Amino acid sequence: MKRTVLGFASLFLFVVSGVAQQPVAVLRYVPVSVAAASEAGAPSTAALWSGLMEGNDRFASGASHQRALVEQRASLAKGQHPHVIVLACSDSRVAPELIFDQSLGDLFVIRAAGNIADPIGLGSMEYAFAHLGSTMLVVLGHTKCGAVTAACSREKMPTPNLQAIVDKINPAVAQVGDSSKGDELVEAAVKQNIHQSAKDVLANSDVLRHAVEDGKLTVIEAEYNIETGRVTRLDGSASH
Repeated sequence: MKRTVLGFASLFLFVVSGVAQQPVAVLRYVPVSVAAASEAGAPSTAALWSGLMEGNDRFASGASHQRALVEQRASLAKGQHPHVIVLACSDSRVAPELIFDQSLGDLFVIRAAGNIADPIGLGSMEYAFAHLGSTMLVVLGHTKCGAVTAACSREKMPTPNLQAIVDKINPAVAQVGDSSKGDELVEAAVKQNIHQSAKDVLANSDVLRHAVEDGKLTVIEAEYNIETGRVTRLDGSASH
């Protein structure tokens, strides 16, 4: 059955009223590495993660796919339906589409220093879930994160905006405690901050928390190594 794509105004009413609808986009490009999707519905969590890891293998080994971007761009002008949301750091070395060897329309990406989510980021994720039909959220941190390093310094930041970033990461640093120092402290805090970011998303978004509780959204925590190019899953069994 063909379904109508809702606009932001309709989406707002959908979220507020709690009407049980499943809006999806139509006429979408089927991505190379998550092509397990069928006409009947979204691929499983295992299939989605496997597709991302296969893409990461290609990226890390220098064998990324070449894509017909002109044709993909034309197809996507008709609508989008990304299965995967990625909350990632703004670090210029951490580009999810490249890291997972995905293409236009494959990922719905939210980026902020320290892979943290403010209300705008949360609203963006809610939009992807409720309006675009995304079924997986990957919270992606990375090694040698500058924002986490700044929080580990425990120094006051020079501007209120920079301090706001560090304030969001400080709970993760506090969880790590004083058991490590230097690079070991930063790496431990990076992992804890990934976990903290995932918790914060669900704590601050009723829409996403209920989606997880209802089995409609899966949250995966992962870390990207900027030296090896490899992504490691932190929260489950399937990993590199």
